[in-house]
Formats: sequence, structure tokens, C-alpha cells
Amino acid sequence: QVQLVESGGGLVQPGGSLRLSCAASGTSFSFNSMGWYRQAPGKQRDLVAILTNTGSTTIADSVKGRFIISRDNAKNTVYLQMNSLKPDDTAVYYCYGQLIVREYWGQGTQVTVST
Repeated sequence: QVQLVESGGGLVQPGGSLRLSCAASGTSFSFNSMGWYRQAPGKQRDLVAILTNTGSTTIADSVKGRFIISRDNAKNTVYLQMNSLKPDDTAVYYCYGQLIVREYWGQGTQVTVST
């Protein structure tokens, strides 16, 4: 059974940094794409960043220049380095992975940016 497990969320002050990790298990195949979505209270789930196994990247305008996505294809792991965090970045961050035609989601990790 394929699973995505996130780690690295928490509470950080504005201007701080956090690094999220998401490790896939249950498959030896490399995901076509892996990335991150986020959902703030009362809002829809939005794309943060996606990275394909060929290196193509899509990043939301709201985080460009502050967030960096990277992958270790051999480990089926995706990372999100979040810098210069703002209160508006507060949300549950979900790992996403597409393997062939199926989509997978992690359970989510809370990121709170507050003083």
C-alpha cells in the first residue's frame, strides 16, 4: 500500500524558516510528480509547489522567492524549504504524489506562523 508521510511542521515566528519532508513508502516506482498543497481554515486546498521526475517545477506566486521544492527520486522523497515565513502561510500542508494514473495524499502537517 502506497503511503506518503510528512514531517517537519510546527510553530515558527514571522520571518523564520521550516523544512517539510515527505517520504513515500509501499512502492519501488518513482512518482511522476511530487509536491505540496496547503489548506488554511475556511479556505480551499491550494497548490504550493510541484516537481516532476524530469525536473519541471510549478510554484505558487504567493511563495515564489521564499519556498524551495526539491526531490530525492531514489528515495521517493520530496522536501519544501520555507523561508521568510508570513502569518498568511499558516495552514495544513499536504504532501501530494502522482504515480502513473493514481494520486496520493499525506495526512497533513500543521504549519503555524505567529508571534
